[in-house]
Amino acid sequence: MYQIMTADQAVGLIPDSACICVNSFVGIENPVELHEAIYRRYSATGSPAHLTMISSAGFGVWDENRNAEGYIRDGAVDKLICGHFGAMLSTKKIILEDRFEAYNLPLGCISHAIRAQAGGLPGALSKVGLDIFVDPRREGPGINRISKDTSLIKLLEVDGEEFLYYKLPKITVALIKGTAADRRGNISFDDMYMSGDALSICQAAKANGGIVIVQVDRLVDMPSRPRNAIIPGCLVDAIVVEEPGWRDEAFTALTGSFEVPYEEWPAWTDRVDEVSSMSRKTSVAARIIGRRAARELRVDDIVNIGIGIPETISHYARKNGMLDHITLTVESGGVGGFPASGTVFGAMIGAASVYDMSNQFDLYDNGGLNICFMGALEVDRWGNVNAHRGPGAYAGIGGFANITAKTPTVVFCFTFNTVGLEVERKGGIITVKRNGDIPKLVSKVRSISFSARRAIENGQRVLYVTERCVFELTPRGLRVMEIYPGIDPERDVLSLLPFEVDMEG
Repeated sequence: MYQIMTADQAVGLIPDSACICVNSFVGIENPVELHEAIYRRYSATGSPAHLTMISSAGFGVWDENRNAEGYIRDGAVDKLICGHFGAMLSTKKIILEDRFEAYNLPLGCISHAIRAQAGGLPGALSKVGLDIFVDPRREGPGINRISKDTSLIKLLEVDGEEFLYYKLPKITVALIKGTAADRRGNISFDDMYMSGDALSICQAAKANGGIVIVQVDRLVDMPSRPRNAIIPGCLVDAIVVEEPGWRDEAFTALTGSFEVPYEEWPAWTDRVDEVSSMSRKTSVAARIIGRRAARELRVDDIVNIGIGIPETISHYARKNGMLDHITLTVESGGVGGFPASGTVFGAMIGAASVYDMSNQFDLYDNGGLNICFMGALEVDRWGNVNAHRGPGAYAGIGGFANITAKTPTVVFCFTFNTVGLEVERKGGIITVKRNGDIPKLVSKVRSISFSARRAIENGQRVLYVTERCVFELTPRGLRVMEIYPGIDPERDVLSLLPFEVDMEG
């Protein structure tokens, strides 16, 4: 039977050496008060210590002094397993200082491994990750020099086919954020942006004899509907009621609490951007890329659009009328709305459906998307892409590997080079005024997020859209298939490549 507790009382249930699984998505839906109570307890007593932390999509709030950042930085955590570290501002820096073990697995593969554990299985099989950095034959999932755990990912052969087997440590503590708890302890997610892995995390923790702690905004007599009670009260041990702070109406629009018709999406998107602390800056180069990439959309496409430059595609899809004829999706589980960005990435405006994250990755892993648009840090001559590891920086693979592994058409959107790039577009003519100091097309990528060889074997169509030309993937590597008006092929493209490429025609 659950008990109502303060945050400090609830985290007192967490023992040393616990394996804590957090339900969150990058910077949204974090049980912030529970994390900060853990920090208070650890600072005062040195416990809970030697923690293992698991999260499919990471659990930061874009503030290095809030949420879990403090207790991770001060040494409470021995091992961290996440799909993405982008919102964990101090954590992603000290990972590279070898302070603790840290592992980066594809977001969807963590989600599926949690669900497997909830069902009494030790792990989950997947083809996602083959031939990229997590493959044990390459680098493996360890991020720093002390991360040498080989049990997380193994290469297996089943019926003559290669798979990766993802196995997580046994989850013993679930930390969840919900909207409300009823008098039986059932937890609803009515005002949340997503439910993520919440149910699977709770089921896994209870299957392993562990505890479930849920932070909610309020107590109610009954949920609005039984279907909205994502977590049944029989799985809950402690409920912490923390009244939420004020939320701008623009953010409330992302919860689905009221209808946002299609024709109002642009206005609400602008309102979300205005109140987000991470305002979007769109360069001329990004707009050129977005305009060209949007031409690849077809009526009835099911689509995923990544963050950064790919976000410009939705603007041009709206301008050319395609936005009303496609279905957008986001990794956290949203389908049929318009993905938000910045601090609320993972939420959707006007979503038609929001289901569990593991179900979304069922769709992605099985080729359910028609097309996806992703960013890239580096691309090599063979078409391999690095999208997760920069020089001296680590964001993580997130859902990138799952999204690109089997989608029939994959479009990478990135500038030809960066840092100082100046491009002008007038009357459809493009002029490179100044090249950037850092090339993005390189002889060899630093780490592989997307395997060109695997894509060729899968029969995927892969394009690489830049501000001056478009490459396509062939069995021989990259080929220039299109050069924009105003761009000199030799001066602006070929002479700047560290390798030779084929040219169409």
